[in-house]
Amino acid sequence: MPTIEVRNPTVADWSAWQRMWSANCAYQGVSIPEADDRELWRRIMDPNHAVGALVCSAADFEGMPVGLAHYVLHPHTFSASMVCYLEDLWVEPPARRAGIGHALIDALVARGRDKGWRRVYWHTEADNVAGRALYDRIARPTNYVRYDIALP
Repeated sequence: MPTIEVRNPTVADWSAWQRMWSANCAYQGVSIPEADDRELWRRIMDPNHAVGALVCSAADFEGMPVGLAHYVLHPHTFSASMVCYLEDLWVEPPARRAGIGHALIDALVARGRDKGWRRVYWHTEADNVAGRALYDRIARPTNYVRYDIALP
């Protein structure tokens, strides 16, 4: 297993983050305006914002970030503790199956324990075979069905 480091992104990570974020968006089939990318980055850089991120680098990839996790903290009705929604998880294709995704989720869970969050949760597409192989090893799937109404 390569040496892996999970950390908060820094301003110096902008280009690596943008490369990974763009690849994730392309994979998802979405196009995000540049202004929205910059706003997301601004939120990530603001330690007091509900949107946060982690990046992961590995010695095998010259220490460059090769994975990212975006998350959103929010209150909920069952507890006074915050809940964390893992919104995006991306690992660069050459770095997959090296423990990067697992390390990002583990670090997010550890952060949640340290900060007293109630839980970390996420959704994935039913046909996301690679992602589900990881998720099924580390979390309990639920029987919830997700519904969306897109607003203009």
